[in-house]
Amino acid sequence: MRPLVAYFRSLNPRLPAAVWVLQAGGLINAFGIGAVMPFVIIYLHTIRGISLTVAGLAAAANALGALPAGAAGGAWADRYGPKRLLMVALLVQTVAICCFPLIRTGWHAILLEMAVGAGAGMFWPSQSSLLTQLTPGDRIHAAFAQQRATMNLGIGVGGLVGGVIAVASKPWTFDLLFLIDGATFLLFALLLAWIPSPPRAPHGAAAGSYARVLRDRPFLGLLVVNTAFIAAGIVPLVEFLPVYAKSVASVSEPAIGMIFFANTIVIVLFQVPVAHALEGRRRMPALALMGALWAVTWLAVPAAVERLEPTAAALALSAAAVALGVGECMQGAVQAPLVADLAATALLGRYMALSSASWQLGFVVGPAIGGRILDQHRIALWVLASVTCALAAAGALALESAIPERLRRTRG
Repeated sequence: MRPLVAYFRSLNPRLPAAVWVLQAGGLINAFGIGAVMPFVIIYLHTIRGISLTVAGLAAAANALGALPAGAAGGAWADRYGPKRLLMVALLVQTVAICCFPLIRTGWHAILLEMAVGAGAGMFWPSQSSLLTQLTPGDRIHAAFAQQRATMNLGIGVGGLVGGVIAVASKPWTFDLLFLIDGATFLLFALLLAWIPSPPRAPHGAAAGSYARVLRDRPFLGLLVVNTAFIAAGIVPLVEFLPVYAKSVASVSEPAIGMIFFANTIVIVLFQVPVAHALEGRRRMPALALMGALWAVTWLAVPAAVERLEPTAAALALSAAAVALGVGECMQGAVQAPLVADLAATALLGRYMALSSASWQLGFVVGPAIGGRILDQHRIALWVLASVTCALAAAGALALESAIPERLRRTRG
């Protein structure tokens, strides 16, 4: 009994109170995102009659809007402080998502998705910089693990609630989801009043230094690998699995919510233990193992959807979502903490901005290509995702030698 108690005590992330408040805001915000995320393409395609190709382009526009906003946001976070920028980002997203009930054409969807993406582009570098600055150096990996767990808890519960609310025959139910999402953005902004503003970097140190970041070759290699993982590992789950399951296997909206909940509850339960287990262990082999797991999982998805009846398909897809979640735990323990370790203090916002850009670039490439493939040959999408994850796993292993030796293992 005592070893078990000692183990659970060892999982205590030992983080400052301000970090806990920030994570609470992220939890609330993630609930709104989770309520909307699985149903956006269903809303565009089923409710508004927009083709999957255009709906995929709208999803790509979200990430496309985030790229320039994120680049600017990284510099602004270094210059003006991440807390201020985070509040602006939340307000931008509030206005944009509350306009989604007005969508009637593909162009409306593309423009509003780009606006939401601009807010998200500013959100991630500011939120990650604020989290890093509020956390002691030896606890950064624990803070990012806790962030991944709490945000996935919000997304999972939000997906369950969204699945109960959303009904394809009642368009107003989707409008309600968008308004709920907007309200959670506002609540997070209000919580920021209880979080202190970290000291800003000196003006000269924070000015015009993206060129310096871009000379960091190990960091650039990490961005390339992460972009591939996002485009082939996370985008298919978020953007295409719901509409694929509903269209081909007639999986219901509540069942889709359960699939997302299965994915996120695994991350909630195992993200912190996985981060603890990886302390002192090599980072890049962990990423490679994640890629291999995802590659196998994506091959199993079409086998389930194409052959099984709705209930069995939903159960099989829930198992696939669990496997994907285990891989995400590995990524959460490695990717963002490694970026924080690679970054110079005065350039932290810029490093986080480019790290976020790798996610956004994955969400540009993945939906733009995936929507077209899904329209033309739906099984090919999952095969391509599997191959890409396998190649990214090989790239992660090849990158290890370029990373400074002192950073090859997780701290702790």
